[in-house]
Amino acid sequence: MVHTHSVQKKGFIKLIIIIVIGLIVLGYFGFDIKKIIDSPTVSKNLTYTKDLVVGVYQKYLARPIDYLWNNFFLNLLWSGFIDNLERIKNNKPSDIYKYAPRALPFPVT
Repeated sequence: MVHTHSVQKKGFIKLIIIIVIGLIVLGYFGFDIKKIIDSPTVSKNLTYTKDLVVGVYQKYLARPIDYLWNNFFLNLLWSGFIDNLERIKNNKPSDIYKYAPRALPFPVT
């Protein structure tokens, strides 16, 4: 079994370290990030990009994402997840124990 959680943590920490090192290097060479971000051209470009992304999301992605979230995730997955957590909390078998007891590598109590 591969533990991806620790790999993802290391990747996230590595990304933060790379960003910090990048900012230090930029500062060493005299780049003022605040001044660059506050410049009118960069500010306009960032505003344009943000407006474009928000517009694409609202026009094309909001309805499908809302549909998937409400009808698929919440109704199908989340309710089953909560039901199984309640069963585990009450020392009752979860769905995996009930429907696939021979698939588990450890004994069912």
